[in-house]
Amino acid sequence: MLIQQKQGNITTSPSKKNIDWLSLEWFEANKRILSKRTEAGKDISLRFLNENPNLTQGDILFEDESSIIVVAIQPCDCIVVKPTNMFEMASVCYEIGNKHLPLFFEDDAVLVPFELPLFKLLSAQGYLVINEKRKLLQPLKTTVAPHAGGSETLFSKIMKLTN
Repeated sequence: MLIQQKQGNITTSPSKKNIDWLSLEWFEANKRILSKRTEAGKDISLRFLNENPNLTQGDILFEDESSIIVVAIQPCDCIVVKPTNMFEMASVCYEIGNKHLPLFFEDDAVLVPFELPLFKLLSAQGYLVINEKRKLLQPLKTTVAPHAGGSETLFSKIMKLTN
């Protein structure tokens, strides 16, 4: 089955139809071309050629009179950091962003896919760091160009706000 666009989200338009879940890892949610199998065994080909799909939990990919195919983002091992203030938030985000790792945000916590060296680094710097299984659903995005020559960085702007 070929799918080229989302049809909505089950949280905004609940359905009483039979739900066939399409399990995705967090890093598959932005792939424009992907082949997977649903829990009911249907082969699915995603082809989002015009745009990034930004798939998330509950996105409806297909619907007919009896069933719907819905995205289910799978939990993964994560580093969870709950900064105590804006200074810590800026510092943690800077440390993680400096390693060009994806950042996620949920319930006042910063999440990143688990990497042992980063876990040890953040722990050694004194942050409260936890290893948990979580769904990575809300990526943090910035419009600031990294390492801009001579101009103010995102980190320096945040630091000014915390002083």
